[in-house]
Amino acid sequence: MIRKLTILSLILLCTLSLSFGASASADTKLHNGSVKWPNHQELPTFAKVKHLDIANVHDEPGDIKLLLTTLQGIVNREKPRIYVQQNEVDPWINDLKVPYKLHDDAMDVFKAYANEIEGIIIYDPEIPDSINVATTLAGLKNAVVAGPELAKQLTAEPYNLEVIENFQGKFKNRLEAYTWQYENLWSKTTKRMLVGLSPNTSIPIPPDNYESFQTLAIEKEQVRDDSNRKTHEFDLSAYLGNEAVYLRFNDAFPQDGWGPAVHEVVVKADGQVISQFKTGTPEEDPFLYDVHGSKFLPGSDHRFADHGNYFMYEFKPPAGTKQLTVSVDMWHQYSVSASNVRPLSSEQREPFGFLRDYAVANKAMVFWLSTSVPEEKALFEKILSDVKQGTPYLGWFDNDFEGEVAGIDLTSKHGVYVLPSDWFHNMTVFSGTKRQKVRVDKQDAPKLTNKIYVTYTFGEGDNLQYDQNHMRKLWDDPARGKVPINWTSSPMLYDAAPAILNHYQSTATENDQLVAGPSGAGYFSPHVWPEETFPNFLKNTYKYLKNSGMSYPYVLNRDVAKDVPLSESQAAAYEKYYKVPGIFLGGGDRTGIEIMNGTLPISYMRGIATVQDGKNILADFKADWDSESPKFISLGINAWSMTPSDVLALTKSLGPEYQIVRADEYFSLIREANGLPTKP
Repeated sequence: MIRKLTILSLILLCTLSLSFGASASADTKLHNGSVKWPNHQELPTFAKVKHLDIANVHDEPGDIKLLLTTLQGIVNREKPRIYVQQNEVDPWINDLKVPYKLHDDAMDVFKAYANEIEGIIIYDPEIPDSINVATTLAGLKNAVVAGPELAKQLTAEPYNLEVIENFQGKFKNRLEAYTWQYENLWSKTTKRMLVGLSPNTSIPIPPDNYESFQTLAIEKEQVRDDSNRKTHEFDLSAYLGNEAVYLRFNDAFPQDGWGPAVHEVVVKADGQVISQFKTGTPEEDPFLYDVHGSKFLPGSDHRFADHGNYFMYEFKPPAGTKQLTVSVDMWHQYSVSASNVRPLSSEQREPFGFLRDYAVANKAMVFWLSTSVPEEKALFEKILSDVKQGTPYLGWFDNDFEGEVAGIDLTSKHGVYVLPSDWFHNMTVFSGTKRQKVRVDKQDAPKLTNKIYVTYTFGEGDNLQYDQNHMRKLWDDPARGKVPINWTSSPMLYDAAPAILNHYQSTATENDQLVAGPSGAGYFSPHVWPEETFPNFLKNTYKYLKNSGMSYPYVLNRDVAKDVPLSESQAAAYEKYYKVPGIFLGGGDRTGIEIMNGTLPISYMRGIATVQDGKNILADFKADWDSESPKFISLGINAWSMTPSDVLALTKSLGPEYQIVRADEYFSLIREANGLPTKP
């Protein structure tokens, strides 16, 4: 372990050596190595990346991933030297264009840098949220985080690391853990960012996990109402013989979000009811083996699982059972399968790394508080009240969609914007890459004629990990560039990952346009942002839209889960401080254009999840067109179910009365059609 420096020694070193120069951060008490964080900058800049040791942890257990990412935070705070490869394939490694050495044994990298840490923080496996508290303390103590078993290895030869703190048995529950953290660590951490991370994640599920499952029923039509609702009878007798029978429900059409909806299940063994429950009740709980992202929303009467999510029941019939039957009241786009082989369950959890390197390096507090639990929400609000309005919250929220809506509502009320990034990896490396100025040649809009003008926009771009991962896959589709497409992205890539922004800007075709994801510089809801600070927040963050070239924001403005219009004052603030010629606004089922304050075009974006969705919506939109004037429609493309190839297929199906345009052309034509002056 490195020897701790005295205050006097540290002052002398800061004076004599530029390599130990004081950080420009406003948090002067948090000396962060070579990290620079000027007051006018939303996120910090790390030192330039010159050489990387790459630790491949893709197939490693969660404890190793946690160990390496917390080590990475300490080491890269001084100078980015460690890159933790979390994905099986990572195209960015070569795109960084820096020398590197790939280590398949991650512990080789740990051994090489172990002398730069002070010791270990041990988390309590019985209280997973102690992983987050340990992560926070690791950043403050220059330490790494490990579970009890791994800690035994690290305190022995050849490491001989000191245990700085052991959280085993310290906390009774997650609220107690985060309350202790707030009372003891919050004052020592940075107040310029907040980090929300789940303490653990599902273990990796192998592709052959459901190989033994046989399909019992599948809906072959894309049914989006309850017209196919009925009670299905399944004879599971053929699956008797082992301890349990497993019944799995997943989405027959994962691209469109209308997976199985199940209301009630009745199980009989030799004609006798052995279990009967309605979904969402306590009676269901003993039989739920794996919920994997399925939901039972308050006020509904069914459990559902959309896209790649599913749910699975485990039934254990009495010994000697000859006949096992299950009746299921269900509808929508179901696929039902069964097996008597116990599969791995996503309910089995392990720690994960990803954004932890960034939290550790910046000495940020890491927490995971629910907005649906009153005591946790109260602590969440305490934390939000302690930071300045305009502070970024990196990470995400619990409970998927409900958590997203409630989380954005809560953070926005406190003037905090969100950068979804809980699965972003190596931000301490990407923040040390160089920004490249890419010239964007301005192109004239086509001549305004009597057509239906359509603009396509891929969503999800406010999500930094989407920009890093899934967007790259979509971007590499050979069909990209053949049709005008707007790509939502995060202007904060300008600070967080210049190399990623550089890649998209430098490889874009004339048909690709980057636009800002919800709702500008970050994800927030203008509807609940404090009115008195909203204009100033837009003014302070405008430079990120300008520098990233994302001048056409897609705005989500929600009241609970319902999209609502912008107010006149909100629209005026966007127009004045973001200098926008027009805004895309989430409008649910709405389409068309509204001119707000007589000067700003608002285009309501209608979402589609399939090519057929697009065909249907555009056909309906055309139905009341008089063909004697231009008409405008914006389609939001579901990034998880569609690709540029799908957009190309949709475009090829349209007649000559439709014209596809980019965002800049779209709003220029709208302004011309409505007699509005051209925006620069």
